[in-house]
Amino acid sequence: MTYGIQMYSLRDITGSDLDGALKAVAEMGYKTVEFAGFFGHPAEDVKAMLDKYGLICAGTHSGLADLVNDFDATVQYHKTIGNTKYIIPGHDLSTKEKLDAFINTCNEIAPKLRAEGIELGFHNHSGEFIETAEGYVIHTELEKRCDIFFELDCYWAFVAKLDPVATLERLGDRVKCIHLKDGNPEGRGYSLGLGDAPVKAVRDYALAHDLGIVVESEGLEPTGIEEVQRCIDFLKTLD
Repeated sequence: MTYGIQMYSLRDITGSDLDGALKAVAEMGYKTVEFAGFFGHPAEDVKAMLDKYGLICAGTHSGLADLVNDFDATVQYHKTIGNTKYIIPGHDLSTKEKLDAFINTCNEIAPKLRAEGIELGFHNHSGEFIETAEGYVIHTELEKRCDIFFELDCYWAFVAKLDPVATLERLGDRVKCIHLKDGNPEGRGYSLGLGDAPVKAVRDYALAHDLGIVVESEGLEPTGIEEVQRCIDFLKTLD
């Protein structure tokens, strides 16, 4: 099976040694990576690191502001590293006014980005699935009104008391990739196989529907490398 890793899982070392972090995950058996920042590295250097370790960029977690502030340079960076999924990892959507502004901006940028061969996506946490004080559900509004795809973080859907597999089924082809993650129902993350989330069921659904699987583990216990090693070791028991 082909698994990707969200590099935020190794945030204890990516800032100081991105090359070493990429080398480590490649040696573990991860085939794709999803970046969470580039730490000042030129795009050509990031692409060289990927090529050196036989890795492919599965996507990035990147802010909407980069596209708003310098669309052309941002697109060129992502093209250079081979990225086709520009995923917004979260945004301040705490009021209807902010949500409306976000949707309007995404709807302006998404077709321009698509014309460059890159899709605009959104990664959820639990809050987007919980009704706000103003009486709406953020994710529902994004589904209805926003020209984006979804990277469903199945663990955060679980924390929001949703069935992740049922949510994947409901969203259908709006989902292009998933975060495979584990933890307890209260929002504390653990390595895959050590929590209560339906990891195997989510994995099986993703494989059956050809969804990109990106592992994320947030614990850094005792280090990011050891955390993500436990994750892929668990996944190998399911193969």
